[in-house]
Amino acid sequence: MARISVAQRRSDFINAAVEVIAVHGIDGATTRRIAEQAQANLAMLHYCYDSKEDLFADVYEFVAGRYRDLVKSSDPHSTLVDTARQLLRGVMEWYLESPSFTAAALELINWARRQHGERGIAVYDQALETVRAALRGAASEHPLEAETIDQIAYVIATLADGFALNWLTYGDRAAATEQMETAVSVLESWLAARLGTTPVAQ
Repeated sequence: MARISVAQRRSDFINAAVEVIAVHGIDGATTRRIAEQAQANLAMLHYCYDSKEDLFADVYEFVAGRYRDLVKSSDPHSTLVDTARQLLRGVMEWYLESPSFTAAALELINWARRQHGERGIAVYDQALETVRAALRGAASEHPLEAETIDQIAYVIATLADGFALNWLTYGDRAAATEQMETAVSVLESWLAARLGTTPVAQ
């Protein structure tokens, strides 16, 4: 049997921690539960990580990186309105398909904010800055004021966050799918009012 590398084991533990945090929360995410979820023994987890804090730090970085990748993969490199629409839709679709990640991400952001102050805010800041960068790129031919870019990023984040909380609370996929379309329509209408564009017909 091929030997599993430490890097692969760490990846397994990170993914397992996401699942455990989603179900049991931060306080209930014991190293034993995480090891069981990863189908590994506790000794291997302690071999890979000196402490649960070290593991959570990697989970935290994983969550931050996933948001960056999500935004980049959702950027159509098109018009500003298309870019904004696809960024919102991409995040909501990921939340819909990955409820464990969504729940764990919200838990981790709150945990890190309580435990580490500024570091807890950093993952949200990083995600917003990735959104701003995509919007600035889409608006490069007709640059917008930084304040306008900030407002668009804020609206996208607010709609996505509201969708995530509703989806996690009710777990109704059919309703969530309809709510995605509602959120996109709200964004389009807001952009039309803010930028003087025409909303896309549904």
